[in-house]
Parts: sequence; C-alpha cells; structure tokens
Amino acid sequence: MSRFFQAIDGEEVQIRTAQVVLEGNLSLPSDASGIVIFAHGSGSGRHSPRNRFVASQLQESGLGTLLFDLLTENEEAIDRYSGHLRFDIGLLAERLAGATDWVARHPPTTELPVGYFGASTGGGAALVAAAQRPERVRAVVSRGGRPDLARESLPLVTAPTLLIVGGDDEVVIELNQSAFRRLGSPEKELAIVPGASHLFEEPGKLEEVARLASQWFGRHLTGRLARPPARQR
Repeated sequence: MSRFFQAIDGEEVQIRTAQVVLEGNLSLPSDASGIVIFAHGSGSGRHSPRNRFVASQLQESGLGTLLFDLLTENEEAIDRYSGHLRFDIGLLAERLAGATDWVARHPPTTELPVGYFGASTGGGAALVAAAQRPERVRAVVSRGGRPDLARESLPLVTAPTLLIVGGDDEVVIELNQSAFRRLGSPEKELAIVPGASHLFEEPGKLEEVARLASQWFGRHLTGRLARPPARQR
C-alpha cells in the first residue's frame, strides 16, 4: 500500500459543522479551477493512501482537494468497536454537506465549483450529499463505492456521476449496476477497470482511477478538460 503514498502539501483546517469539529487537509494549486471534496470509505480517514494518491493526481490536473475526517477522534474510537457509524450514510452525508457549506464560506474556495470523490461507503454518502446540495455540487466520482446505500436519494442526483468499479469486484459491480439504473443524473457513466480488485491494488489500476477521475472532473466540474496528471515513474 505504501507505493500509493504521495505527500500532499496543504493547509490543515478545521471544519465546524453539525455541532462537531472535523480535521481536514486543504490543498489548492495557485490556479485551481475547482475543488474536489473526498469522502473516505468505512474504517478509513483523511490519511487514506489511496485517496491521497488520487488527490495528488487531481492537483496535477489543476484542481484543489479537501480530504477530511468524517468522524471525530472520539467517534472513531467508538466506531472501532461498534462499526455502526461508518455505515450511517445519513450522518456521513450530513458531514459532507457541511464541508461543502464550509468550502462556500472559506474565502480561498468560495468561488470554486465543487466536486465529490467518494470511496466505498463514502460513495453512497457523496451521492446523498450531492442530492442535498444540487446547486453546489457539479460532478461526482465513486471509486469501488456503494452507491446502493444512497437508496431514495439516487433519483434526486443531478450532478454528472462516474462510477468506477474493479473488474474483479463482482459483488460491487452488481450493486453499482443496480444503482446506476436508478441514478437521476442526466450524464452518468459506469467504468469497469479490467483486472482490478475492490481496492485497486494491482499495478497501474489506481493510476487508471486517477486518470478517469481527472478527465471526468475536467469535463464536468471545470467546464474544460483538465490538464493530464504527471506520468508516474
């Protein structure tokens, strides 16, 4: 997993929402044309090496990124034993929508169009929050996500949505196909990456996720095709 890690220069921020304070990392290229807010998966957080890798690639494409913890430290400690908060999609979506409102108030990001990148259960939370903030959220990408958890919010999503699933992740493929049919997005796409497992750990597969996400956000978030991310050596 360490091969995915890439340091991200950015500002440590505190996001006050829904009576809690959440820790985050905000990274803004000098010429940022949009900002992507990350919703991590179950049992993960803002230090997720996979999300950090994708974020670094989006930054290379000229996009700002916000990675933040959906749970407080105390909540994470409780959830390690109970495991119930990580699947509370309503709670996670509320936190994500709150972070979206924070971005709208934060002077450096106020004018930037917003996109979501959700992973695992974060994919479901991203779609619920996108349905709640249709005027703010312009594009959504889900990696190995659980859009089925968005349930009744799926037909209400209007933002262009890209669902990315590993070709070897058969159960999640079926869940994404079912959710895809219910998605209300006028522009939507389901991309299956051949030979990739749920975590996209195989060589080159996470790079493909970053490429697809960069193209989608470049087309639908900024209104122009983003610069291609730097090739990894």
